[in-house]
Amino acid sequence: MSNMTNQISIPPRPSVLLDSLRNIGYTIETALADIIDNSITAEAGEISVRFLWDGNHSWIAISDDGCGMTQIELQAAMRFGSMSPNLPRERDDLGRFGLGMKTASISQCRRVTVCSKCNGELNACEWDLDRIFSDPSDSWSIGVMDGEAVASDALLMSQAEEFLSSRESGTIVLWRILDTALAGTENVDSEQKFSEMMDNARTHLETVFHRFLSPEKGYKSVRLDFNKSQLEGFNPFGPAIPARQELQSETILIDGEVINIQPYVLPHRNKVTPDVYELYAGEGGYVQNQGFYVYRNRRLIVKGTWFRLTKKDELNKLIRVRIDIPNSLDHIWGININKSQVSPPEIVRKQLKKIIDRISGRGRMVFQRRATSLINHNRTGVWKREVREGKITYSINREHPLLSDMISQVPQELRHRLETSFQMIADSFPYDIYYNDAANDDVDIQPEYDEALVKALCEQMIDALKRCGLAGSELKKRFLETEIPGATGELIDQLLISKE
Repeated sequence: MSNMTNQISIPPRPSVLLDSLRNIGYTIETALADIIDNSITAEAGEISVRFLWDGNHSWIAISDDGCGMTQIELQAAMRFGSMSPNLPRERDDLGRFGLGMKTASISQCRRVTVCSKCNGELNACEWDLDRIFSDPSDSWSIGVMDGEAVASDALLMSQAEEFLSSRESGTIVLWRILDTALAGTENVDSEQKFSEMMDNARTHLETVFHRFLSPEKGYKSVRLDFNKSQLEGFNPFGPAIPARQELQSETILIDGEVINIQPYVLPHRNKVTPDVYELYAGEGGYVQNQGFYVYRNRRLIVKGTWFRLTKKDELNKLIRVRIDIPNSLDHIWGININKSQVSPPEIVRKQLKKIIDRISGRGRMVFQRRATSLINHNRTGVWKREVREGKITYSINREHPLLSDMISQVPQELRHRLETSFQMIADSFPYDIYYNDAANDDVDIQPEYDEALVKALCEQMIDALKRCGLAGSELKKRFLETEIPGATGELIDQLLISKE
């Protein structure tokens, strides 16, 4: 009796699998970024995104002046899974699974045409989902376009003539039948919605590729435009802001590969102009955008996350940490197909937690200096801050000259009631509200003072100090060491002179 197992081929049905691959989490922003990855890997120096609203005939084209592909190379590139993620890649290769160009394209459209110029020849192929879904053979087949077919495609030819005719090489990825990209626009101003969608994509790409658009020294610049309007790289770490703090960098070595980590603390709003402060807040604001920014080969993958190693809070909202990883460590970082998520390995998470513990204090200092200004330890304040067994409490300072003078004049039978009133006020100190307001630099926590009331308090203060036997320079010295909210040096001098 034979135990032989027969092997048979059961290839997936393209009409089913392609529909599934259209829904793996791409947005218009991440899809465009994936196409641009290919352009940069092809050593493009200029990338142009053209788009036109024309109802159901709207289209988007991504063109580059990269190395281009022969017909054989193009057909290989059109294959799903054109390169194993386990194979070593060039160090500047932004690809990952050999799926990006195809999955990114079909996630947004039903027809993607790729036209590439190499050795003076135009080569073109296309995936047409409507044709595949209606094909009785249900086969994995692409359209290979000859010169006549390319010439007869008016839109494709117009893009090729505009971008490729004057260049030695390059590639155009043309999206048509934008069913996914335009989904949800039927009952609104569709053209306006399309325009807003592309504006959002532009902003996204200016951040994702900012290190290519405005490269560091030693790297080649890439020019990227949207309908001939050039994109400007947006660096979320604010390198041009003098008040920005660059903290000590660190490195993690894994399998001979280096992960570079560079923390920054952005400045408090009081240190920059309102426009600059709002610019670097970004969409979602400072709280949402704090955390790690992971770059793979200088391309931003994820931003504004602590990887659940700590919570986002107001006091750390100015901290942003750049992490640079090489593509040789893809297998341990869990980068997903659309390159929008990563998951650091445990060995890296432990190091990142230590870094968070080290740098979080620097972010808090920006706000603690603000809060501390309310409690000057070199003066006798109205409030007294005490730390006991790690617990911080605030109480009314009975040693303040005005308060101690008032207490001394209160009849003995009323002092207990006054003391319990003081204690009630101290016990109801709004810690949570104070914490949030001190950390929230959008809120002005400096009160406005009534000049007449401030003057009256200062006069009472002088009288109280005199009753303590102080006069002249000693009285002035003691006065200046005591907090009277709203009192200025000029007012104090005037009152001291008038009361001599």
